[in-house]
Amino acid sequence: MTALTIQDVSRQSGLSEPTLRYYEEVGLLGPIARDESSGHRRYAEGDLDDAQVLACLRAMGVGIQDMRTYQANRRRGRAAAGEQRDILLRHAERVEEELARLRVHLDYLRVKAALWDARERDDAADEERTHAQLASILPRLEETFR
Repeated sequence: MTALTIQDVSRQSGLSEPTLRYYEEVGLLGPIARDESSGHRRYAEGDLDDAQVLACLRAMGVGIQDMRTYQANRRRGRAAAGEQRDILLRHAERVEEELARLRVHLDYLRVKAALWDARERDDAADEERTHAQLASILPRLEETFR
């Protein structure tokens, strides 16, 4: 069995050492074995795998409770497949909504940049066209603030 330090797991998972300690404290990881002489955490390969899964879920904005359920379901295997799917699809829907908001923000930024470009070139016709584009984006932009 390979014993990994908290630094090893942090580096390989992308989670900070305080986050790893917190995840152990709240039951998302572990229990983590301790070195008998020093008391330092010693992670097994399975712990590293769990940390990497948690890092992915965290990066996608999954909350602690869903992480806890997801980890418990991983241990249950096939019996929890439907619940795992539902958790992931719920978060996929949230990400899709965020992408839609970000697309509107991107459209706004590009049109505003085009407006300033037209002004810099002293191109009144192009400035007028970008104003029209901007007018069509503003209602969608306002929706993203609600």
